[in-house]
Amino acid sequence: MDELDKLKGAWKNQDYSKHKVSTNDIYKMLHMKSSSYVKWIFYISIIELGLGFLISSISYFTDSHKDSMELFKELGVYSYYIVAIVISTTVVLYFIYKFYQMFKRIEVSDSVKNLMKTILKTRKIVKQYIYFNLGFAFILIEVTLSFGMIQSYLKIAIDKGEINPVIPLKAYIIGGVLTILIGLIIIGIFWGIYQLLYGILLRRLNKNYKELKQLDK
Repeated sequence: MDELDKLKGAWKNQDYSKHKVSTNDIYKMLHMKSSSYVKWIFYISIIELGLGFLISSISYFTDSHKDSMELFKELGVYSYYIVAIVISTTVVLYFIYKFYQMFKRIEVSDSVKNLMKTILKTRKIVKQYIYFNLGFAFILIEVTLSFGMIQSYLKIAIDKGEINPVIPLKAYIIGGVLTILIGLIIIGIFWGIYQLLYGILLRRLNKNYKELKQLDK
């Protein structure tokens, strides 16, 4: 039993002839916990962005990354790749700013209603952030795997002595199915990680919201 549960128990069972636990005491505890949860959402998003940059920096020096970039340039889609990365980073930075904004807003919430509104908005923003990341990651995985498979197929064909090799429709279909399955598996893993990190905090925020709703009656 945490401190909030103890306060609620004391509030329900208090002897009104003595000093009583007020709803304000419970509000303060919910306020403190909610602020802490949103702060952790902010911190985790920064760590996630930092890890993304670290992994990108490491992969930048690998042969597979160089080969992929060369293929993008040959196909004339390199500029689109750069634009997609810039847009993705900008959107993630925007969400991090919104998390920080929600954290500061919760800190100065001076009423139950305002705190409830901020909690609801925070949960909505976090869900949007997760959906954006998963959606963008799926597209990036599909594009990368598709180009990788095309590159591998053509390289094998050339090594076998084929001149101007053409990829048959059957190979495209099999490759497409494989890339989708692999993409879904990877996104499923990411979804599980997000549920572990953000899901726990969102459920706790939702619990606080319900407690605040009871206080506001």
